[in-house]
Amino acid sequence: MKNIMVTGGAGFIGSNFVRMMLNKYPAYRIINVDALTYAGKLENLQDVAGCSNYVFVKGDIRDKTMMGKVFAAYEIDTVVNFAAESHVDRSIAEPEVFMTTNVIGTQILLNTAVKQWKADPEDMYSREYIPGVKFLQISTDEVYGALGVKGKFTETMPLMPNSPYSASKASADMIVRAYHMTYGLPVNITRSSNNYGPYQFPEKLIPLMIYNCLQNKKLPVYGDGMQVRDWLHVKDHCEAVDLVLHNGVNGEIYNIGGNCEKANIEIVKLIISQQGKSEDLIEYVKDRPGHDRRYAVDSSKITAQLGWSPRYTFEEGIRETIDWYLANTQWI
Repeated sequence: MKNIMVTGGAGFIGSNFVRMMLNKYPAYRIINVDALTYAGKLENLQDVAGCSNYVFVKGDIRDKTMMGKVFAAYEIDTVVNFAAESHVDRSIAEPEVFMTTNVIGTQILLNTAVKQWKADPEDMYSREYIPGVKFLQISTDEVYGALGVKGKFTETMPLMPNSPYSASKASADMIVRAYHMTYGLPVNITRSSNNYGPYQFPEKLIPLMIYNCLQNKKLPVYGDGMQVRDWLHVKDHCEAVDLVLHNGVNGEIYNIGGNCEKANIEIVKLIISQQGKSEDLIEYVKDRPGHDRRYAVDSSKITAQLGWSPRYTFEEGIRETIDWYLANTQWI
């Protein structure tokens, strides 16, 4: 049995991943470690809470002692690190929280993994590990910075983050790489484009607009609303992570994109139309500092090496997402 620690497994992407893994791999044990901050909710996993191969541990990845205990108690052989502060606006207001969680927390997890997985724990110079172990870091396309009107992010591009959030994720990626190069730790890094789908906390664009439309509240749009993002359904993202987890080449980075570039204002107007509301609800507000103009992700590497491609079209994905939020107003 594989014992997979999923950190941040009560959050948006993490909970979707935990649910998929439990349904797909009944022989695996999934240990969900989450601090249950404002965006992490056990309600996100109520439907699988009773699974015999599922364990929840309330814990903070910055707690070195606790992480050591969890690794030992559950014989962890795989880590999928979703745990992160992720909202750019909050990173501008409280950057220190992002640095401690996203950077220090990741380093603590890496160090614990090295100590637990070494074939000879006393020999830090040894590059021999227990067979089958892996550390998978879940990152973001925002580490690359901003694009012009053409081109896409590739895995070989330099990292040029423009917000405290993206800087903290870029830093974590570099630390993961350093542990691979220095200690030989088996790792992969994935960098996805903007996710959408069920269980996303309503501070992000799509759920916020759906919720505000439902309440006939104003829909705040930064600047002119022409910031372009590449949209990826969360279930497609989870399937890509699963492929990297099982088949990713040791040490490699994989971009995961939805091949779906849309301007923010286009998304907002689509949500308005789907709910039969008026565009008068749109309220243009001052743009946030360091707001990247365009992201687009080149997924050709993961497609060529691992055979992944997104299954959802944006049209069916956004319809399903809107329906989910409208049917789960109590969750909101």
